[in-house]
Amino acid sequence: MAEIAVTVVIDRLLSLLTEEARLLGGVHTEVEDFKRELLFIQAFLKDADAKAEEGDTVSHGLKAWVQELRETAYSIEDLVDEYIHHFANRPRRSGVIFDFLSKVSCLIVNLKPRLDIASKVKDLKLKVGKLHEESSRYGFISSFEQGSGGSSDTINVQWRDPRVKALFIEESEIVGIESPKGELINWLVEGAAELTVISVVGMGGLGKTTLAKNVYDNKKVVECFVCRAWITVSQSFKMEMVLQNMIKQFYETMEKPIPEGMDAMDVISLSGLLKKYLEDKRYAIVFDDVWRLEFWGFIKCVLPENRRGSRVVITTRNVEVGCAIRESRFHHIHNLQPLLPESSWELFCKKAFQGSCCPSELKKISIDIVKRCAGLPLAIVAIGGALSTKQKNELEWQKFNDSLGSQLETNPHLESITKILSLSYNDLPHFLKPCFLYCAVFPEDYSINCAKLIRLWVAEGFVKGEKGVPLEQRGEEYLNELIHRSLVQLSKVDDRGRIRRCKVHDLMREMILKKAEELCFCHVLGDEDWSFNGKFRRGSVQQGTNTIAMESINRNAQIRSLLLFDINAVPMLLAGISFTNFKLLKVLDFEDAPLFSVPEDLGNLFHLRYLSLRGTKVKLLPKSIGKLQNLQTLDLKRSLVDALPVEVMKLKKLRHILAYSYHFNPKGLFCTTIGVHIGEGIGSMLDLQKLCYVEANNGRGLIEELGKLRQLRRLAIVNLMEEDGPSMCASISNMKYLESLVVFSKDDGILNLQTISDPPRYLRNLCLQGGLSRLPDWLLILRSLVRVDLRNIRLSYDPMEALQALPNLLELVLSNAYGGECFCFTALGFQKLKVLRLYDMKGLKTLNIHEGALPVLESLEIEPSPQMEVPSGIRLLKTLTKLDFWDMPREFAYSMLPQDGQNYHIVKHVRNVFFHEFHADGRKILRLR
Repeated sequence: MAEIAVTVVIDRLLSLLTEEARLLGGVHTEVEDFKRELLFIQAFLKDADAKAEEGDTVSHGLKAWVQELRETAYSIEDLVDEYIHHFANRPRRSGVIFDFLSKVSCLIVNLKPRLDIASKVKDLKLKVGKLHEESSRYGFISSFEQGSGGSSDTINVQWRDPRVKALFIEESEIVGIESPKGELINWLVEGAAELTVISVVGMGGLGKTTLAKNVYDNKKVVECFVCRAWITVSQSFKMEMVLQNMIKQFYETMEKPIPEGMDAMDVISLSGLLKKYLEDKRYAIVFDDVWRLEFWGFIKCVLPENRRGSRVVITTRNVEVGCAIRESRFHHIHNLQPLLPESSWELFCKKAFQGSCCPSELKKISIDIVKRCAGLPLAIVAIGGALSTKQKNELEWQKFNDSLGSQLETNPHLESITKILSLSYNDLPHFLKPCFLYCAVFPEDYSINCAKLIRLWVAEGFVKGEKGVPLEQRGEEYLNELIHRSLVQLSKVDDRGRIRRCKVHDLMREMILKKAEELCFCHVLGDEDWSFNGKFRRGSVQQGTNTIAMESINRNAQIRSLLLFDINAVPMLLAGISFTNFKLLKVLDFEDAPLFSVPEDLGNLFHLRYLSLRGTKVKLLPKSIGKLQNLQTLDLKRSLVDALPVEVMKLKKLRHILAYSYHFNPKGLFCTTIGVHIGEGIGSMLDLQKLCYVEANNGRGLIEELGKLRQLRRLAIVNLMEEDGPSMCASISNMKYLESLVVFSKDDGILNLQTISDPPRYLRNLCLQGGLSRLPDWLLILRSLVRVDLRNIRLSYDPMEALQALPNLLELVLSNAYGGECFCFTALGFQKLKVLRLYDMKGLKTLNIHEGALPVLESLEIEPSPQMEVPSGIRLLKTLTKLDFWDMPREFAYSMLPQDGQNYHIVKHVRNVFFHEFHADGRKILRLR
């Protein structure tokens, strides 16, 4: 697994040689040499890693070569970063005498480091040259020589492929597929006469093959089709073999002799033969385990559309492949879900207790084990089978559960889990592997903030730049790719369809954590690490970390990242280490830690790119923060920092300043947002992507400087004075790429934002708080807006007529926006709106909803409107699934009760109707339906 290490280092060297060449000075030639040698070796690494993971069949020498290459790559990265740390940040002074003295001083101070680095360069050049020479003895295949087809031993590998077992599972052993099975059978035997394509999508081990084979063999399906074929495609396929296999199966089904000379035909001839044979037959084909879009792109052209009710089924882990069938006019996509808890338990008992009941003393630990499987049938079957061989002893089973990570690697009963999950990982392109491995730094069952994850990837240098595309946008594409490959799961999606949080299946995490630790890529530090003495590049502090584990951190001076997930570990951590020792650190994450101050020597972390003090008790930043010349992210959200020191303005590479906190109102739906005070100089941070929230404390000077930040994607400013509105408008007009804008007036005063001459065309999210005489004209021409939040704007007219014309609006929030009695929703208004929230409209009596308005609305919330009657137009909102009323009169709620409620007929189609009340002892919720 040296490919990741070498790839990361090559990317680092390429970045230095192109973007920061001046920093390399006297070692530029050596870095070029390293890059050239590593690029040559990289071409063989995919094959080398694959051979090194074959276990006992591989020589010790090959494994040692791969390990030494990985360690050498890391040493090169360390060396380059040490050089930059020593020599890139030397003081620069003006004047002849100062220049002379500075040069002499630097020569004396830096003489030893230069000699040390020169010696290390010489040693590493010899090492890399030796590794290059030794690579020839192992007969590696270059990545340029590897085709898409399988290797010569594909047939032998097939016998060891655990996926084959899924084709021979007895129906009595299958649990929890009744509903999807019925749906698939119906799609196959019923419906249109046209060729219909069905895809079954889900992560590895979810049971796609088992489900498809069970449907394929169903008597009803067999009787419907003249000829059928089951084709296992997999990652390594040759189109000739796929076509030959299909033809053979079709001819055998019809009991006809296979055409002579077929084995000698090329793809074109085979395609013609197949198409001609199928043109007058009703056929069914299952393509199991499809990985590539290219496969479907070709095979769909071979299958004739003969209007005889033919069907094609595809199973895939890749969402993109599964959705490609939408090109076909008739298609169905089934996203296979994990087993429900009751089905998971039934399947586990079948395997662990041979169908008997679980002994009472094992029930608690068994439930814990099943929960870790998270509905993954492959894992439940394998782990249940492994436990069936163990004594029915609680302590024995607890030990198994506690050591599940190592069990996946050593227990032969669990080999199938690791193999099947590893297939998805091994199929990743090299640039995505470190991104996925990075997910292992988060604790088990952790919901990962997607924006944070992408910022961490950028800080680590995993995201490759592309001209005109922000790194964060590329990172979002990387994350989407991992989701499409079913490696990362969605955890939270907002009302606008944006992915907010994600997670990795616990067993997948165990697998990548093992890989990451073998690579020295990262290590999780916890109580069990009392004896850990290895090296690692990234440390994830979890659980109650002890002093000896802290020593593990101190021994790894080359550590690149330190992330904390144990709020009790910080005081011990800061007492036990000095930042001076960690000169190569790039990421320091103290989120939610009980931290009250930051050491002054923080400024010694020259390479630091990511600093998070989110949720800490820190009030002041040290002045030495101005020395962090490479800092990209400064996250102070929910900390006590209310002002940035002037030294922060020196940090020209900052991309994200997140510095705000909330003051919660116990009896309100909104909280007060408190921004951070920023001094002069913010306009020089030309790389800034996010700046939120800023106190408009310096008036026009600060606001005019904001106009220089032309790369901003997100801006939030609070306490804007009315007289500063025109300056704010001028600055916003310069922000061509702005996607999110939040502006709050001071003390809910007048918001003077009428004159934005060139509004940002990509603006998706807009939140305004403060008085408006009318809606700004520029707001109504922003076609990209998906969310609008208007608070305390106090209009004298109904704004719905204007807002309903926004073509892509998904969410609308209005709070104290209008003093009238009625909101009118006309026909064809708000065609895409899914969420509507109406708060603090005391005079509102009714909603006039016309037929055809709000056709896709899913959620409606109304907060204190004491005079309101139940809007009769709600009955027209057929897609509404959730209805919330806040602090409304009891009679209002009672009128919607199923028993004797005179307005029940209006809301009876809505699945969830809630009534919320605030009391002295907190909020109470009454569910009416």
